[in-house]
Amino acid sequence: MTSIRTSLVLAAMMAALAGTAQAHAPSAEAGQPQAGQREAHRHGDPAQRQARFTERMSDLKQKLQITSGQESAWNSFVAAMQPKPRGERMDREALASLTTPQRIDQMRVLRQQRMQAMDQRGEAVKAFYAALSEQQQKTFDELSARPLQRGHRGGPGHHGPHRG
Repeated sequence: MTSIRTSLVLAAMMAALAGTAQAHAPSAEAGQPQAGQREAHRHGDPAQRQARFTERMSDLKQKLQITSGQESAWNSFVAAMQPKPRGERMDREALASLTTPQRIDQMRVLRQQRMQAMDQRGEAVKAFYAALSEQQQKTFDELSARPLQRGHRGGPGHHGPHRG
């Protein structure tokens, strides 16, 4: 009997909260950011992304103590790791106009493009890693393992600590 009563109370509270959230939800006309603005807010302005990348690469170069003989490998690595502009995303209307098999095919094409880019970056890391001394490789291993030790990536939309 108490479990039924508890369930009913919880259901009533959830319904009340849902109603409150619905009443306070902003409408599209009430200044909701457009898709491009939401994307920029979530992932940062391209100039900000580039600045963060440059700062991280400068920090990495200093910690690895890159020598003049390794400069060419370093430059190739940095060029390969350069943040790419975000690709055009299909808008919801275009996606909704496709049949299910067409959507699956489209998602497959996009996934293959992402995998190809990841493979290229992976090969660039391996080539750069091979040019490092044993001590530099150890440092690189320690630095590249840190995100794995923290769990999820931080930042908006992720479950890890926000590093803003």
